Amino acid sequence: MNPKILIIEEEARLLDQMRDALEQHFGSSCVQYCCSVFEAKEQDLLHVDLVLTSMDLPDGSALDVVENLLVKRNDLPIVVMADESIIELAIQAIKQGAYDCIIRGGDWLTGLPFIVEKNLAVYIVKMENEQLRKRLERTLDQLRVKNEQLEMVVEKLEDIAATDPLTGLANRRAFARALGRYFAASTRDDTDLACIMIDLDGFKALNDTLGHQNGDKLLQHTSRVLQQFLRRSDLAGRFGGDEFVLLLPNTNQQRAIQVAERIQDEFRKEISRQIMDEHDQIKLSMSMGLATLRVSEAKSPQALIECADKTLYAAKRSGKDQLLVYQPKRTAKV
Repeated sequence: MNPKILIIEEEARLLDQMRDALEQHFGSSCVQYCCSVFEAKEQDLLHVDLVLTSMDLPDGSALDVVENLLVKRNDLPIVVMADESIIELAIQAIKQGAYDCIIRGGDWLTGLPFIVEKNLAVYIVKMENEQLRKRLERTLDQLRVKNEQLEMVVEKLEDIAATDPLTGLANRRAFARALGRYFAASTRDDTDLACIMIDLDGFKALNDTLGHQNGDKLLQHTSRVLQQFLRRSDLAGRFGGDEFVLLLPNTNQQRAIQVAERIQDEFRKEISRQIMDEHDQIKLSMSMGLATLRVSEAKSPQALIECADKTLYAAKRSGKDQLLVYQPKRTAKV
């Protein structure tokens, strides 16, 4: 180890004694020196490993050295040398940022190299800790970025896992989870919950006549029609095949009937314009079964779905292209 030590000392005799003690310990050419605060400020501090400064200087004190040199290089190790009579000033210098204080008395020159060595070791440890801190900050920053990216991927995967790829609606699994939440909220808040099951009449004939590609287009179009009449709090899902299901929270039977009728009217108008005008042999329509929590008195989410599903198939058996509403012991046509 051959450190570069800057001594700031006005008295030539002391300077020579310190230089001899340090060069005997660390090797020759380890010491450079100056005599004042002004000269110290002019030094190239980037190539200095440690500063030894006398407390009393011709143009100031060690306090001025600490203040000025730490402005130029804030990690610079500075050790103050002082007589016992001015120990309070040395303590003040340490409070300002000096590393250590050497009391000039007795055989202090013998211990000087070891004090320098100790403070250089402290400096090295501080620098290593600072490097570790910076590396840790960089690692944490990278970890935060990776976590954000992971959250985005997970969110995207959750969306994919919850979405029917053809229609963009909730798939059956996601719908079942949402139904449980909606049912629990309605039960807790004593509000109504409407469930509408939908089946496309004539869908199989369309597939057989015009092919599955046109069948897929019909399903996509139906999805757009459904979403056109839903609120942000409502949920539309594809139940399977050509079956769809709607959940309308905080919606009573009369309000749900209005929504269902608007959807049916829009479907008839759009399908007539896009398909049936060109293929009059294909008859397309929409059957619906509606059940509400309060009227059905369903005790579970599955029971509410079963009421709506039972009503849907009653609509299909009794002529299709209609909306039926679940009533206890009977099913009412709208």
